[in-house]
Amino acid sequence: MTYKTFDFSIADHVAQIVFNRPDKANAMILPFWQEMADVFAEIEDRPEIRAVVISSTGKHFTGGLDLSAFANIAGDMMGGDRGRAGEQMRRAVAEMQESFAVIDRCRVPVLVAIQGGCVGGGVDLISACDMRYCTADAWFCIQEINIGMTADVGTLQRLPHLMPEGLVRELAYTGRRMPAAEAFRAGLVNQVFDSQDDMLAFAQDVARTVASKSPLAIHGTKEMLNYTRDHSVADALNYMQVWQAGMFLTGDLMEAMQANQEKRPAKFPDLLPAKKLVQRRR
Repeated sequence: MTYKTFDFSIADHVAQIVFNRPDKANAMILPFWQEMADVFAEIEDRPEIRAVVISSTGKHFTGGLDLSAFANIAGDMMGGDRGRAGEQMRRAVAEMQESFAVIDRCRVPVLVAIQGGCVGGGVDLISACDMRYCTADAWFCIQEINIGMTADVGTLQRLPHLMPEGLVRELAYTGRRMPAAEAFRAGLVNQVFDSQDDMLAFAQDVARTVASKSPLAIHGTKEMLNYTRDHSVADALNYMQVWQAGMFLTGDLMEAMQANQEKRPAKFPDLLPAKKLVQRRR
């Protein structure tokens, strides 16, 4: 597939998603939301993909939601029966949430490289990623409070798992900008880089390292980390038992041990493609 709001490519088992509207601060126009769901559906269908890197172009990572694109939609929802308009709004928010939930659910790790401003919906997006890196000039803003609304696409649900809750509340209530150095101290980003080139080179290296591991083991690791985040320790340990009962006995174990003994890189086969039992229309 080809996409309008970002470029998509695959090399060395790593998928690249690069936002390509720098003249518009990579604002999230209407097609962006459907394209994010579509590209991650494509990633799920491509078993050769073992890691994903999201990056951007221009001065800013993203200016967030393109308000002008949603002005007419919001106006239409304010008319007519209030109950029906509210139900329609609920479904619209659910669709937008799904555009970033696909990142969280993706079977492979998703890395994101952030430069300049990461505003509003950009914070929603990065909070769904596995690893975050940024440049020294990056800054983060929960912009929604500044325009009279509550952030509704994942920031308030995921960010408290990544940073101290008191800091999340401060950012969400005030709408202030958090600079890169503070984001690093708070644990939101893994590392800060002097230049975008250095950041991208490092992120690509991490992605290639992830891609060199057993894809079955990586899938299981992400599954367990996400499940543990959302459940009790006891439930997560029980799920781990069930997972290992089905996934432990794999040729990847023998290949990893043999490669280690022979002092060579291990070679793991891709996961099997999903069987399409039901054809769904998008």
